[in-house]
Amino acid sequence: MTRLAVAKTYKLYIGGKFPRSESGRTYEVVTPKGAFLANAAKASRKDARDAVVSARAAFGGWAGATAYNRGQVLYRIAELLEGRRAQFVDEIVASEGVSTAAATAQVDEAIDRWVWYAGWTDKFAQVAGNANPVAGPYFNISVPEPTGVVAIIAPQSSSLLGLVSAVAPALVAGNTVVVVASEAFPLSAVSLGEVLATSDVPGGVVNILTGSPAEIASWLASHADVNALDLVGAGNLEWVDLQISAAETLKRVLSPESGADAAMPSLGRIIAFTETKTVWHTKSML
Repeated sequence: MTRLAVAKTYKLYIGGKFPRSESGRTYEVVTPKGAFLANAAKASRKDARDAVVSARAAFGGWAGATAYNRGQVLYRIAELLEGRRAQFVDEIVASEGVSTAAATAQVDEAIDRWVWYAGWTDKFAQVAGNANPVAGPYFNISVPEPTGVVAIIAPQSSSLLGLVSAVAPALVAGNTVVVVASEAFPLSAVSLGEVLATSDVPGGVVNILTGSPAEIASWLASHADVNALDLVGAGNLEWVDLQISAAETLKRVLSPESGADAAMPSLGRIIAFTETKTVWHTKSML
């Protein structure tokens, strides 16, 4: 008996749920040879606003969790990625047109990178923070705190690895994220949303939009409730204009990156989305 194929429906991931775009728009995802793969949701301005609202609502709980707890939650994501490894390999082979070996290498590197960042969650504060010398009977301690809601334009040439490389470090410090996935290769981004939805990550901590970065980025850059903007994958956009829009609301901005070094794992990508809080406390004279 021949069964009908059950095609997967790719949607947005906002607030822990999978809505279609409120505009009803979709676009075709095709192979490098032009063959149809799937329909993906084309996010609208309203979808971007909804994602920011969800990220803001989730920020207090995620930022308020202990660093150890955040590390355990992030490590759990790596475990689930490992369990769905074959699915991600198949999606990357189909969408990017690479060999199974190349797709497997990308998935393995994405999982390893997620583990690497999860391990920093309860350690980076010891590197980024400081006990400051002062001339007086005081303790003076500087500690990193999350910036807030981070909007990210993911690297556009990678299905999964670029996405993970941009999203994971923002989460380490307790930020919440709205990420615009690769327009040409969005399938792994939606599947990552399914992983997040079945993990311990609270809804709204990560929100994934698919569609046109050129259309969505300007709205996120000018949104007053977005605190930081990572333009790692915005090299082909009018990114100077995005920086100008971001400056009007005093956002912290990372410039585009390109080539093999784009979004490489580093402590700097964690610290980029932190603010330093300095506390003074008198020494007891007893």
